[in-house]
Amino acid sequence: MAEMKRLFTSESVTEGHPDKIADQISDAVLDAVYQKDPQGRVACETLVTSDTSETPSRGVVIIAGEITTTAPVDIPRIARDVIRDIGYTDRSFGFCYDNCEIRTYIRNQSPDISLGVTATKDREQGAGDQGMMFGYSNNETKELMPLPIVLAHRLVRKLADVRKNGTLPFLRPDGKAQVTVEYVNSVPKRVATVLVSCHHAPDIKDMKVVEKAITDHVILKVIPKELIDDKTEPFLVNPTGRFELGGPAADSGVTGRKIIVDSYGGKGSHGGGCFSGKDPTKVDRSGAYMARHVAKNMVAAGIAKECEVQIAYAIGKARPVSIMVDTFGTGVIPDTDIANLINEVFDLRPAQIIEHLQLSRPIYKKTAAYGHFGREDDPDFTWELRDHVQQIRKVANLK
Repeated sequence: MAEMKRLFTSESVTEGHPDKIADQISDAVLDAVYQKDPQGRVACETLVTSDTSETPSRGVVIIAGEITTTAPVDIPRIARDVIRDIGYTDRSFGFCYDNCEIRTYIRNQSPDISLGVTATKDREQGAGDQGMMFGYSNNETKELMPLPIVLAHRLVRKLADVRKNGTLPFLRPDGKAQVTVEYVNSVPKRVATVLVSCHHAPDIKDMKVVEKAITDHVILKVIPKELIDDKTEPFLVNPTGRFELGGPAADSGVTGRKIIVDSYGGKGSHGGGCFSGKDPTKVDRSGAYMARHVAKNMVAAGIAKECEVQIAYAIGKARPVSIMVDTFGTGVIPDTDIANLINEVFDLRPAQIIEHLQLSRPIYKKTAAYGHFGREDDPDFTWELRDHVQQIRKVANLK
């Protein structure tokens, strides 16, 4: 049988990308509420941009949403701290923590929504909205994640590391990476293309200096040598030639605009809801985390080499209205049996998800950059635990 070859590409962005600034501010607000009030309700949206009528341009941050809490929260200070920690500390960047304008438009959670998600003596805590959430896992990497998004995340994290530790002092906070992997018969075999775009200081005159520095200190430090061969395209670094103007001075950013970066890099499906700025009563977040947890445990248990799980909810109702499983022909038992197994092993009611994954904690700002999934090095990413493997194998009668 002839080999079937295909290319698959995923991208990631640095913490200084405008959309990621917005995500981190929204999640930092959630963390601040959870520091004092684990019962708080947060739906926080952020927009970052720049007022170009001033010279140099001046940053603008607009934070809006519905927050119900007993905790005192200084939202402007939180936003400035996030912007400073990312690295926007110089006014010449056109966006700086100490002089950006910050506007807040916050009100309480709608009482109609609160009615559906507040547990009472007579009613379980329901889902905070309708919708469908997807979780995905495969066996391509040790994290049980798709290889292209894992490599893309590593590249942008490395880009931030060499900026912050002074290895490449000409770098600024914004940046992107993109990795194309060639698959042969559905198995990743080689890296076909690597693209890195990095925000840099204006005094850089020779872009070959940037290209060599990024190649040596970022790309070749991240991409495994065994995945690079003589067919790999020459690495692309700042293919437009320059990336002097970056961050919100160049492009506005909004919470929830990088949902594919946040999840699986385009592998599997996505329900459309973002994660950042939402407390876990919103199943856009907790349901998606649980769906990943379920899919990962299925792959870790040997039920399938690849697994996608869809969970759908109705607002105000605790139990899912549907569960779907697709193992893309790799399951050792039928997909319908796996769906029944999920019902037997996992409790997918929102309150039980929040309790099992310990989601009512201030853990969210760090999820808002470099992906929500595959982060096994951090114990706060509880949805990455493989804590149901033995139970799954027992219920499925696998030896």
